[in-house]
Amino acid sequence: MLSETEKHARLRLARSDNVGPVTFRHLLERYQTAEKALQALPGLARKGGARSIRIADKEAIDREFQIAREMGVIHLFAADIGFPRQLCHIHDTPPVLLCRGDTQLLKQDCIAVAGARNASSAGIAFARRLARGLTQAGLCVVSGFARGIDTGAHEGALEHGATIGVLASGIDVVYPRENIKLYDRICAEGLFVSEHAPGEEPKAKNFPKRNRIVSGLSCGVVIVEATKRSGSLITARLALEQGREVMAVPGPPNDPRSDGTNSLIQQGAALIQNVDDVLDAIRLGGQQETSEPEILYHQQTTNWQVDEDKRRAIRNCLSQAPVEVDEITRQTGFGAHVVHTVLLELELAGRLQRHAGGRVSLVDELLS
Repeated sequence: MLSETEKHARLRLARSDNVGPVTFRHLLERYQTAEKALQALPGLARKGGARSIRIADKEAIDREFQIAREMGVIHLFAADIGFPRQLCHIHDTPPVLLCRGDTQLLKQDCIAVAGARNASSAGIAFARRLARGLTQAGLCVVSGFARGIDTGAHEGALEHGATIGVLASGIDVVYPRENIKLYDRICAEGLFVSEHAPGEEPKAKNFPKRNRIVSGLSCGVVIVEATKRSGSLITARLALEQGREVMAVPGPPNDPRSDGTNSLIQQGAALIQNVDDVLDAIRLGGQQETSEPEILYHQQTTNWQVDEDKRRAIRNCLSQAPVEVDEITRQTGFGAHVVHTVLLELELAGRLQRHAGGRVSLVDELLS
């Protein structure tokens, strides 16, 4: 159990500039407490090439906790009892989830249903029927609260059971606005989760981040409709990387909204026409890990000092094209802790971007 002081420090660390989920994990593994990690941030950012780094204000964190309490929202940290253990198995575990509604739903077996925002009436109706049947089978339906397929899935799930909505905004921000009645109903009968501070408006970069939580909470993902460039295909790719079952609903070849789902089936996704197909796919694919998740933040006794020659060699492996971290380790021959230290410094300096699949790239070109 985390102390209130450590919770405050962890939220402050998570809300500081350039501290993403992977860097958050590395910082806690290295320093063990968030307070020590906060003290180290300025020095690490300087080594990465930044003059300074914005650390979240203590008073702002106090206000966030106060606003959450007034709304009946709880902060669930990755080390807390009750944090969804399936999320502990993904490499970019969210440091904190804000939860509004019935947190007991996080203990249920979940299936994600996702698809096109600009969905057909038939696609929305199918998503609604599928979600209703999944809840009748004892599963909880997870989706991203977007227009179209997501909305149909949430509505269908609420007809017989419960649903979890994952938001790309603050927990109190209703987007899209036309879903205000659905929002109120999910607050009363289901659960909303978000990793963002209350009041934060949705941003384009937050939607792929949301998708990793949609798939990460679930043992499988069903894509109902998707064009070839649909964001739902990001959810499918993330599910595959997380070891979840990927399923897709076939559609007519003359409808662009079927291009993405038909392509997924060609690539090996399970073909879904009804609830039984989903249940069969889960049984064939195997349930997600049932063992207890490993403890997130291990005690580290590594020497974290890195000389400039090694730092330069690692930087030379980077460009604006994403590369796997493991490939950098292979190319340089340095220990993983050396590579992760330099990448951490660069990210804190705002010079490094992390991508799905354990890949990284430079935000801009670094001088050697």
